Amino acid sequence: MREISKGANVSLTALSEDAGSVVVSLGWSSASGAGDADVSVLLVGEDGKVRSENDFYFYNNPAAADGSVQLLGKTPTDSGDEDRIGVDLTAVPEEVARIVVAASQYGGTRFGDLDGLRMTVADRSGEPLVGFSIDDASVETAFIFGELYRRGEEWKFRAVGQGYETGLAGLATDFGIAVEESEEPEQPEAAAEPPEPGGAVAPRAAQTTTAGTPGPAGSPAAPQTAQPESGTAGGPAAPGAAEPQAATEGTVSPAAPQAAQATAEAAGPAAPAGRPPGPGAVPAQARGPRTTRKKVTLPKAPGKSLAENESWRPARLFPVPSLKSDKEREVRATSVLLSVMAQVPEFGRRLTAAFGAPAGRMQTFTEVSLPHGDTPRRPDGVIRVERAGKLWTALVETKTNGNPLRPEQVQQYMDIAARRGYESVITLSNDVALEGTAMVDVKVDGRRKHKVGLWHLSWAEVAHQAQLLIRHEGVGNAAHAWLLQELLAYLQHEQSGCHGFQNMGPAWVPVRNGIEDETLCLGDPRATEVVESWERLIRQVCLRLGGELGQKALPVQRVRRGSDPLSRRAAAAERLCLDGRLSAELRVEGTSSVIAVTADLRTAKIRTSVDVPAPEGSYPLVTVRRLVRLLAEAPADLHVESLVEGENGPRGTLERLRPEPGDLVPRNGAAVTGFRLTLIKGMGNSRGNTESGFIRSVDEAVDRFRQGVVAHLGPLEARAGRRG
Repeated sequence: MREISKGANVSLTALSEDAGSVVVSLGWSSASGAGDADVSVLLVGEDGKVRSENDFYFYNNPAAADGSVQLLGKTPTDSGDEDRIGVDLTAVPEEVARIVVAASQYGGTRFGDLDGLRMTVADRSGEPLVGFSIDDASVETAFIFGELYRRGEEWKFRAVGQGYETGLAGLATDFGIAVEESEEPEQPEAAAEPPEPGGAVAPRAAQTTTAGTPGPAGSPAAPQTAQPESGTAGGPAAPGAAEPQAATEGTVSPAAPQAAQATAEAAGPAAPAGRPPGPGAVPAQARGPRTTRKKVTLPKAPGKSLAENESWRPARLFPVPSLKSDKEREVRATSVLLSVMAQVPEFGRRLTAAFGAPAGRMQTFTEVSLPHGDTPRRPDGVIRVERAGKLWTALVETKTNGNPLRPEQVQQYMDIAARRGYESVITLSNDVALEGTAMVDVKVDGRRKHKVGLWHLSWAEVAHQAQLLIRHEGVGNAAHAWLLQELLAYLQHEQSGCHGFQNMGPAWVPVRNGIEDETLCLGDPRATEVVESWERLIRQVCLRLGGELGQKALPVQRVRRGSDPLSRRAAAAERLCLDGRLSAELRVEGTSSVIAVTADLRTAKIRTSVDVPAPEGSYPLVTVRRLVRLLAEAPADLHVESLVEGENGPRGTLERLRPEPGDLVPRNGAAVTGFRLTLIKGMGNSRGNTESGFIRSVDEAVDRFRQGVVAHLGPLEARAGRRG
């Protein structure tokens, strides 16, 4: 990968022959674990302005209808997390001269509070081409990281590194997007109307966004004014689909006819809680998805069953109990997943966009025979996407239960893909991929011009994406929502074999025993294996939380800039040998809370905790009483500790503090900066996912803490944020 400095440029075509589609990554880390930013992309013409408001892509408008730009969301890395953007350069309209990649912050934070600001560009196969690091960030609240621009028939990348103290609004204004505050106050009665079952209410506008320059004829029109029928484009609404509702997100230029044909797959997710409204958006308390149609979501409460008793089970589209062998599970799981991907465009694009697949017509196949020497090979599945007469093809290798991927088998598929000009090989198993650790070791022939990307999906990630769509973001067709529901029921069935990471590995028991009897030595490679399994477990916990909450949940990494994942895991393994603890931190996007999880192998206890800042300028006794009231439904064994600078503050269980909350106030009058809330739970011993297993005990500890403690802290956090 080539490193360039601020202001430098480089030809992407010269760096790779497979740069027609690229993945742009913006990364950063935060010492506090709470810092974050939102990415945005602007398509700019020769005049330096967007053609219309529709050329601005951000968290509330994440995908272009033509597939040229797709915000792929956050992905955890070993130094924090990064946002990825898929850009199909072959699909970018001719009128677009530059693609500007930027990010903005919210909640009063600045880019100087973040570490390791960095932008990288990779080709379709995932091979990093060019990187650019920003070292001079300070008070800026928005940043242009870099831009992709045309030079004749080729695309080039320029490292920009330009900051704005005026935030996203100032950045957008520079490119011809005007943000105007509405003079009419928002009517609370309108916002208070309950949404219809299965749909989202289009919010009232509080801001007006207009493009500074009108777009040319045929340019994409603003989606807010389109009112297509619910269902697929050009077809009738599916039975039971929600009726369309006119959007009212501000006043924009009249919509072109193409906007009425926008399919549901181009619609993006709702903005996460805690973010400010972007241009054309509405306040957080009333914001909904920026979309032209109502989304179909599942009702929160299931309807009354007509069964005579609880032993009756509803019929399922994808039956599971008849599966008897691992081979049957693999064949059934592959066929079920690939068929739903092809039939539900939103879901298929969600899973393949990160692998460089274009937005187009998708077909999927199973048990395909492909020549390979004297014996044909049969990958578990094949995915093909057609766009503008071009095909993107990926081979799929699937494993269920605890079956590992076989390197020699994946190597054969990589060779076949390279010879046949296919773009990718996708492996799918219960294991979770880690940065810096290959799922399987394969050799790539550098003499071949055609590069093949090797990607991995966990079954937990598949279930996570299905949950986000059907339970939170919605899809544009009721039949599609039902298909996703059936897929999710299949994946969660105990016989499916698609349960995600569920085994801490063979090193778990000897390491646990070595810590208990103090015989585990520094440098034992088994400790590193346990640390890697712990990271996989934490990432799966984040996927499960994100699917349940509808927000991204990510592990927090507090590491020095430039540290590599192998050395970080070695340091964690050393700490495990010395103090017998595995530690991790989780953060849910849109919140300031960082949940700490510690598994103490010496005491066989799991400790979950969160630090809550005290509102600045408030009286300690008032704050303590407010905290105790908020935790009225929390478990009685919750430990509460006052945080005091330079000394240990008062502490006690919630059961003891409820009648006497004043016991948390320091007797010496020291200032209370916050509170630490902690739950302690017994730890499972076995390495698997059984009732007595370690994995199950971690899941239960995090769930109990989130539901019983963190869910009640919103008002106190909001008060601290306003006063801080």
